[in-house]
Amino acid sequence: MRRFDFLTLKLFISVADEGRLTAAAEREHMALAAVSKRISDLEALVGTTLLYRKARGVELTPAGQAFLHHARRILDNLERLQAELDEYGEGVKGHVRVHSNTSAIIAFLPQDLSAFSRRYPDIKIDLQERVSSEIIAAVRDGLTDVGVFAGHVPAPDLECLAYRQDRLMLVMPNGHPLAGRERIAFLEALDFDFIGLQQDASLQALLHEQAGQALRMRIQVRSFDAICRMIHHGMGVGILPEQTLYRELEDLKLKSIPLEDAWARRELVIGMRRYATLPATARHLVDHLTAASPR
Repeated sequence: MRRFDFLTLKLFISVADEGRLTAAAEREHMALAAVSKRISDLEALVGTTLLYRKARGVELTPAGQAFLHHARRILDNLERLQAELDEYGEGVKGHVRVHSNTSAIIAFLPQDLSAFSRRYPDIKIDLQERVSSEIIAAVRDGLTDVGVFAGHVPAPDLECLAYRQDRLMLVMPNGHPLAGRERIAFLEALDFDFIGLQQDASLQALLHEQAGQALRMRIQVRSFDAICRMIHHGMGVGILPEQTLYRELEDLKLKSIPLEDAWARRELVIGMRRYATLPATARHLVDHLTAASPR
């Protein structure tokens, strides 16, 4: 069985990140010769070339790409182990890593995680906000225990459970020509300029897919709050989840109209690699979130 020491794994990651042995040596505070020898010894150990040596640096071979992926996961798991042991020593019984999209963080998770923390006060929750595609990749790569993301985004390698639903709304200033409507189809709004999220957001991808044509995107920003403020100043209209608008409608004098399209009622799901292999603390959280979901 091949044996890898953690220092060499960390060094290989630095070389991959920097693209040059000299830069990696400076980053890890090692002599260049020592770095070069460790990488050569590593290649001899695995029996294949991991780096292409070029005049201006190094580049990963296909085998090097695979090795880098696993090296990152090994060191991430080691950091998790150390963090969990440290927390046990401080009297904390464990922690759960959660990645979630913005919709769930604004609309549902605050109350659900608060109730979970009251029930399990010794479990720490590490919550990070990400777009749905990044969440799915993080769960698949073991960088987070649990993900909460839009159900329309494909996640073929994950086990997913229903969590919540949100309804998409067309948002505009109070004086907008469409402001008198009670309901509206998405296609009826396509003649207006849109304020939207960055292209990597799952909501933005959904809107482009359903439009069947290029949206008149005037501005793209990174948050729902920024969309609302742009709409308030007359820059366009936007599509936002209903549960995220509880404050902005009154404060910014905005009007929201439900989209009548079937796809506009979105599912939010809880994703994991496999429920059965989750740490006990993460299973407690998944059980709590699915129990909180309205039937």
